[in-house]
Amino acid sequence: MLLLAQISDLHLDGTARATERAAKTVAYLRNLPQPVDALLVTGDIADTAAPAEYAEAAELLSDFPAPVLWCPGNHDARPAYREFLLGEPPSAGPINELHKIKDAVLLMCDSSVPGNDEGLLDDETTAWIRTTLDQHRDAPAFLAFHHPPAAMHHPLPDAYRLQREAELAELLSAYPSVVALITGHAHTAAVSTFAGRPVLVGPAVTWTLRLPWEGTALADLDAPPGLAYHVLSDGVLTTHYRVVV
Repeated sequence: MLLLAQISDLHLDGTARATERAAKTVAYLRNLPQPVDALLVTGDIADTAAPAEYAEAAELLSDFPAPVLWCPGNHDARPAYREFLLGEPPSAGPINELHKIKDAVLLMCDSSVPGNDEGLLDDETTAWIRTTLDQHRDAPAFLAFHHPPAAMHHPLPDAYRLQREAELAELLSAYPSVVALITGHAHTAAVSTFAGRPVLVGPAVTWTLRLPWEGTALADLDAPPGLAYHVLSDGVLTTHYRVVV
């Protein structure tokens, strides 16, 4: 069995509110009776991309009892992200990383577009995905990135969703080993499909999106932080959502 935890959209901004919500969520995961196999952090780690926000994130998840796998979101900046979260020299290129967890491969992909809020798996990232999946055709694979390639039925996230989706659909058609797409960005726990694969959207730590039929206010600031568990067992994927109260 493979057990993955996912948190998303921490939007650390130096305020006590953001710090408290993130710390409470990470403490919940640290104190699980059974540790997860890996923790996925699917973007918008920082709110303004200030170095101090990444330093806080790195400290928050230091010595976590499982590998921490990151990918950037539209609020993140690649140079500071690289320096403070990965310990690499700052640079502006896309941040794509392969991780092998038990028998599975997890591709943490960069769907951010510097200076813009919409998402894109650019040519460099798409080529990297193809090469990586070619090298691991026999392993169950997960693609994790920030922007969901599916409608969330709210004008805000739907205005800034993943672009060039047809190219991703074509890519997926060649790789039946891809189990699911794991994303964030929408600030709401959601499940959809894309190109015949599950799209598992993690809830946000910072605030929850109110859908149009729930009221006119955009953000529910009082909703507790959320997280997801993704469990792969005997080839069957199950997702559980939790709130941290």
